[in-house]
Amino acid sequence: MTPEQRFADLGLILPPAPKAVAVYKTLLIDGRHCYVSGHGPYMADGTLIKGKVGVDLHAEEAQAAALQTGLAILATLKHGLGSLNRVKRVIKILGMVNAVPEYENHPYVINGCSELFAKVWGVENGVGVRSAVGMGSLPNNIPVEIEALFELE
Repeated sequence: MTPEQRFADLGLILPPAPKAVAVYKTLLIDGRHCYVSGHGPYMADGTLIKGKVGVDLHAEEAQAAALQTGLAILATLKHGLGSLNRVKRVIKILGMVNAVPEYENHPYVINGCSELFAKVWGVENGVGVRSAVGMGSLPNNIPVEIEALFELE
């Protein structure tokens, strides 16, 4: 199955591809690499999930926000590349979690995105290296921001 077919089988809905809100590109292709800027948890209606983990959201809600962020990244890839099939594999994900200082389960939260990518590209190509870190705040009080690097076909 192709990544497009795997995504269709998941029955998930992509949000609109986010537009840059400052001086940056949402996607940049350099040879066989595709860099995707930090994305937040955009919903299908274009709104953002908001809140700080440990105060406004519990771990499962934050993980769902990371899944939604992964969907926003997929929307940017489809918009910029035309098809998810152009991506050969995930190279790296950097996941940032807006959490209280005591929060310790950042990797669990970012699994929402990582598990999505593993389903779309398969475990061999959909799982790359990853960092999951806590932040004191994120723009617009979003719970998760994720950036990614992909290898293209």
